[in-house]
Amino acid sequence: MSNQFLQSTSQTSMTNIQATSSHRIKSKGRILRTTNALFITFCYSAGLFLTGCGSTAQNPATTNPGSSTSPNTAASGNTVKIISSFPLTGSAVGQTQTIVNGIKQALEETNSTVCDGKLKIEYESLDDATAATGKWDAGKEAENANRAVADPNVVAYIGTFNSGAAKIAIPILNQANLVMVSPANTAVGLTKAGGEPGEPEKYYPTAKRNYARVVPADDLQGSAAANWAKSLGVKKVYVLDDQEVYGKGLADVFKATATQVGLQVLGSEGIDSRASDYRALMNKIKALNPDLIYFGGITQNNAGQLIKDMRNVGMTADKVKFMGPDGTYEQALIDAGGKDAEGVYATFGGIPPKELKDAGKTWYESYKKKFGAEPEAYAAYGYEAAKVVVNGISKVCKNDRVAIRDAVLGTKVFQGILGTWSFDANGDTTLTAMSGNTVKSGKWEFVSLLEAKAK
Repeated sequence: MSNQFLQSTSQTSMTNIQATSSHRIKSKGRILRTTNALFITFCYSAGLFLTGCGSTAQNPATTNPGSSTSPNTAASGNTVKIISSFPLTGSAVGQTQTIVNGIKQALEETNSTVCDGKLKIEYESLDDATAATGKWDAGKEAENANRAVADPNVVAYIGTFNSGAAKIAIPILNQANLVMVSPANTAVGLTKAGGEPGEPEKYYPTAKRNYARVVPADDLQGSAAANWAKSLGVKKVYVLDDQEVYGKGLADVFKATATQVGLQVLGSEGIDSRASDYRALMNKIKALNPDLIYFGGITQNNAGQLIKDMRNVGMTADKVKFMGPDGTYEQALIDAGGKDAEGVYATFGGIPPKELKDAGKTWYESYKKKFGAEPEAYAAYGYEAAKVVVNGISKVCKNDRVAIRDAVLGTKVFQGILGTWSFDANGDTTLTAMSGNTVKSGKWEFVSLLEAKAK
């Protein structure tokens, strides 16, 4: 079948499918239009021949020396490949580049080989963001996932950063038996019920799981944030979110837990992340006399402007606190908020790199020495995700996607830099450690470990 025929057929099919089965999905990176499982199934099938569904742009990639930047047509007997997909364009790059660094660090420790040197591991880092949006893009993520599927040497996919992007990638990879391990996704519905209707089953068209994550889910983080707010003396709170899967999910858990622990929720609403200012909103909130504004969302959805306008209308840090989740726990938030970011609070679904102990501390010092900079919050989780994948490959010692998927998802009592942990039946980590952090003198500073109770 010719490529020209496939492209013509795919364009006609895409139009019909999108016209009849489009529905709205909220995502951690942006609000997007995508299609149901029928579209994703088509996207996977067509993806073996096309550059990707939803985007015609070429996808730039950064690759380790010696690895290919285009899919192979036949599997190599002694080489397998790991692909990662993160937003490397836009303000998130400060965070995501350190994740890529962590992955490279893990591979270099084994000289990118396993099974007594018999199997070589190549690594390719893909960008799922666009310059136009400055953050992750649905079409780019679909393109990356299809690219991984089409390359017979690829046996694992490390990503994504944004939970909305995971919703695109998981079903595509699922149908190809490709294991996916995320160092950062926290939306509850990716692995268990508690999110949107039909979750998580709708992401696994084969009915066989292929996804796991090394960070705790939002049902833990949202609850920990509400408990922390109470311990900080908060009594009245106004809740905002960025109207996306990640942010809205966290805000909902925060609200529910806040009510349970005796906090008064004065109101809640979603923001327009493209608004030029929020002074009217902040004046409305100010009139209610809150002790805290909680924002469920990410830096890239205008969190910095929220903070600026909150301070500009007179809600100073000594009178009204601002708290966000780990989607704001990055240098980019401080850069966006400027001097007004001072005193902002953020929870993190884990432990900051500097606070890791034992093997984690050794890794932290090694990272700083190698890269000459402090790792951002998720760097350790990128490293851990890569170590788990390498461990799974080393148990199989051949290019076998099904066997490697099962080996990775079957990880138990893993002794890593985050501690000793396992994947449960849903693909969730058994780790539950959370932390609270604040901006002090223009830098994030660890405050305390938090109690992570699910709502």
